[in-house]
Amino acid sequence: MKLTISRSKNSASLYVQKSYYDKGKRTTKTVEKLGTYAELQKKLNGQDPIKWAENYVAELTRKEQEEKQDIMVKYSPRKLIAKGEKRSFNGGYLFLQKIYHELGLHALCREIAKKYKFTFNLDSILSRLLYARTLFPSSKLETSKLAKSFLEKPDFELQHMYRALEVLTKENDLIQSTLYSNSLKISKRNTGVLYYDCTNFFFEIEQPDGIRQYGISKEHRPNPIVQMGLFMDGDGVPLAFSINKGNTNEQLTLRPLEQKILSDFDLSKFVVCTDAGLASAENRKFNDKGQRAFITTQSVKLLKKLLKDWALDPAGWSLSGDGRTYDINALDESKDRDKVFHKERWINENGLEQKLIVTYSIKYRDYQKSIRDSQVERAQKLIDSKSAKLDKSNPNDFRRFIGKKHCTADGEIAEINMYSINNQVIEQEAMYDGFYAVCTNLDDDAAAIIKVNSRRWEIEECFRIMKNEFQARPVYLSREDRIVAHFITCFLSLVLLRLVEKRLGGRYTYHEIISTLAEMNFQEIKGDGYSPSYTRTDLTDDLHEAFGFRTDYEIITNGTLKKIFKVSKS
Repeated sequence: MKLTISRSKNSASLYVQKSYYDKGKRTTKTVEKLGTYAELQKKLNGQDPIKWAENYVAELTRKEQEEKQDIMVKYSPRKLIAKGEKRSFNGGYLFLQKIYHELGLHALCREIAKKYKFTFNLDSILSRLLYARTLFPSSKLETSKLAKSFLEKPDFELQHMYRALEVLTKENDLIQSTLYSNSLKISKRNTGVLYYDCTNFFFEIEQPDGIRQYGISKEHRPNPIVQMGLFMDGDGVPLAFSINKGNTNEQLTLRPLEQKILSDFDLSKFVVCTDAGLASAENRKFNDKGQRAFITTQSVKLLKKLLKDWALDPAGWSLSGDGRTYDINALDESKDRDKVFHKERWINENGLEQKLIVTYSIKYRDYQKSIRDSQVERAQKLIDSKSAKLDKSNPNDFRRFIGKKHCTADGEIAEINMYSINNQVIEQEAMYDGFYAVCTNLDDDAAAIIKVNSRRWEIEECFRIMKNEFQARPVYLSREDRIVAHFITCFLSLVLLRLVEKRLGGRYTYHEIISTLAEMNFQEIKGDGYSPSYTRTDLTDDLHEAFGFRTDYEIITNGTLKKIFKVSKS
């Protein structure tokens, strides 16, 4: 700060002024008007006003340097704000930035840049792609604009972003292996159990092309798709992914990606947990080697008759820690509602020894029945509406309960098809209510196997986050390298988010974290710093505690903000 004296013909006025940089240009603002020379001389009882003012300014400067000086801001009700000037900025990304740098992604970007000898800032591009995908998902064009909404300004142009996408795809394997290796330095990875699943993402195009091919869409859309295979560790943190053509049999996607994990991640001992759709005999045998094992769901309906009869037999059921056997037809509906009963046996199928574990739960039985009842209700409404769309489109469609007859109740040939609810289908499905089965080559306790398998929902949640929160679909990119790069950024963003969740001790949902970070905005006070405009909550307090810096003071001075930036990049 400095003392400025403005002189006129009849008086001299004393001001405290401060210099700062705005958009690269040095400018000055008035912090405080001390008064005229005559006013101060009278107020100070003859003391030299200039000497007093110099000492006052020196004390203000000292307090400012020690950040003990209260900051006074003047706003005029008559002065218009500058046209086109941005005044509010997001700082929630700083917590993602902390994880980003702890994972060494900035250093990896420098390594890649050195390899390809390009001059644009890959670190600035990749980091903004991840922060924007997590907090404000949008197109690449919009992301380049949104990057200017963060407290730290971006250092790239749109053309550089598209060039960066090509490079990211080329270095996909290096990025994934380095990410895993670096993640071990900041957080313990639970790689004893690896969960694998597949999903697909659709494109707003009509004709297939390249990896965008027609396949079985998870959303039942008639658009070309690509498939993503994803491995997740036992704590719900993504481990590795692959992108495949939309018409690829998903059972064929597991082994190539797992082989990369074996070679690039230096992992050899783990259990692979999948759903029934990925549990081919070849995949089971692949994980029946060395120190690897498998746990996979098994459809009771598709069991051989001998095994199905055994599984559905009401006698011979057990409870963990209880030596008795139970008849599930004699269970107490209220006392036994939350209990999970099981039975197990070793079987040999396709030359592979594996243990079949079947569970039964009253709660699960009622859940399945309620789902089916609502589907039957939808089917009846469709029949009553006399809609033309009465035929089912897939085995799980609610229209499977609609039966079609070509004759009247009197046996005469009908001129039009007659539709009604097919009670036989309902009865057949009701036979399996409450039953659930898994197969494994492990000889562990059944309760432990069931517990491991019960966490498969977390990988489904990973896909939901990408599709809903990150808005990863529909995909509008057309070049294959840019499509793959799009999913690299989604994958990396998911890793950042999961590690933030983990650092917070799992006390908050991903939705709470994303919405909180997106709302952590700051109002710029020219020359002085930024004032938080978000609501302080338990979550923001826990974020600050977990990440080692605070952004919730009434004003964050420019000096303090530089320190925060430094901590977030350490």
